[in-house]
Amino acid sequence: MRTGRTRTAVVLGVRAHLVEVEAHVAQGLPHWAIVGLPDAAVSESRERVRAAVASSALPWPTGRITVGLSPASLPKRGSGLDLGIAMAVLAATADLPDVAALSRWVFVGELGLDGGVRPVGSVLPTALAARAAQAPRLVVPAANAHEASLVAGLPVLPVVSLRHLWAVLIGDETGIAAAEAVAAATADPLGGQLAPELAQQLPDLADVRGQDEAKWALTVAAAGGHHLCLAGPAGVGKTLIASTLPSLLPDLDDEEALEVTAIRALTEPGAPPGLIRRPPVMAPHHTSTDIALIGGGSPDRPRIGLITRAHTGVLFLDEAAEFPQTALDALRQSMESGRVALTRSGFHVELPARFQLVLATNPCACGRALDTTGRPCTCTSVQRRRYLARLEGPLLDRIDVRVTLRRPTLVELTDHDGRRLTSAQVAAQVHEARQRATARLVDTPWRTNAAVPAHELRRRWPVPAALQGALDDAARSRDSVRGLDLSLRVAWTVADLRGAAAPEPADLQRAFDLRNSEVWTT
Repeated sequence: MRTGRTRTAVVLGVRAHLVEVEAHVAQGLPHWAIVGLPDAAVSESRERVRAAVASSALPWPTGRITVGLSPASLPKRGSGLDLGIAMAVLAATADLPDVAALSRWVFVGELGLDGGVRPVGSVLPTALAARAAQAPRLVVPAANAHEASLVAGLPVLPVVSLRHLWAVLIGDETGIAAAEAVAAATADPLGGQLAPELAQQLPDLADVRGQDEAKWALTVAAAGGHHLCLAGPAGVGKTLIASTLPSLLPDLDDEEALEVTAIRALTEPGAPPGLIRRPPVMAPHHTSTDIALIGGGSPDRPRIGLITRAHTGVLFLDEAAEFPQTALDALRQSMESGRVALTRSGFHVELPARFQLVLATNPCACGRALDTTGRPCTCTSVQRRRYLARLEGPLLDRIDVRVTLRRPTLVELTDHDGRRLTSAQVAAQVHEARQRATARLVDTPWRTNAAVPAHELRRRWPVPAALQGALDDAARSRDSVRGLDLSLRVAWTVADLRGAAAPEPADLQRAFDLRNSEVWTT
């Protein structure tokens, strides 16, 4: 009796979980069983693996074969486990050098009946899990080699067939050279970078006429990662202003880029290869459901929602008051926690969802309230209150920055003197402010002011006495406890924008002003 061990992985949600593969070979009548909660595709791997091994002229045991996939409680699905199962059986059958080290390798790939190693959907989540587990090597199909190589510090071995992998394992120099040639042939000529023309399609802040207060609010939201709500009459420029926010945000760092690229690979199978460096932007239609936003699905195939696809980026809800109430309510927990927990009968999965929410809404159903230059509003006061009530309450209380826009004047619309700041100029200010925040948060798990929990903010950076007095006054007069905490975080962002070491009372007052939207206070 012999036992062979390898490792493979399954993806649940957007994260991969390593699976220990044990193959036990014993004397007896020929029989092969796979245990450990396999789905139909994994169960069918018995025939694919046996045919691939025979086509590769490799040894195959004649007795009883039992393959165990651990942890047994984790659902196993997909044909990507074929290569790991085949290598575990071969490790229990043949004399391979350094079998103990082989047991720590991670194998991913589908086997063809001719012994070829076929590509799987996405190996980036598996590569991240293998690096976290300090795996000595990740073996992937040659077609997936570039994607796996995006994870720095992880040795990747691309293979084209089972026989090719066998030659590498037994120390055949020809096989090793062939593997290196395959890796070179599959290299991305862009080097994992986006094509430069993709970054030139965003609207520029200089295209916005007037709206200085809204531009300032946008700058603060970009610098601190704060949630933003823009309200105002129809046609005043809310959508245009919100669409310029991505052009103000800095590039993703290495770990964020890997996360975002992995999510895109799982949700957009036909997406072009390369590492995503720009924050993602999701802008769903107002008919989207709560399942579409937060995700759902079945235990074996949880559906990834838009808030996960907007992870580290922007979720823009235009005509926000038109969204179903259940969809808006579903956002509230993730806005603070940065994740979404999907719990259904029989399974539980957590997905990342650290997004920046941007809402744009009219003040009433006809969109003409607060517009003093156009046709008068035809909505009654009761209709206006009912319309805005869809956003009021706990959701609105979680919005850091709330601004009401007015229709620009004729002078602002005809201004051609070029004094308007461009997105590049504002992005430079945002970059400097974020660098100051990063230096302050260097030994913490947070990267922006908006992500710091209120209790940690007060504990690590005690509120000066001058600011505490202003907070006490605000608590007695106008805002909730959560609103006060959000204003304090916005004040830190205002201080970062002006290069100060800590916020002053004037910074806190500006933060209060940014939450005092006229739409909800009149």
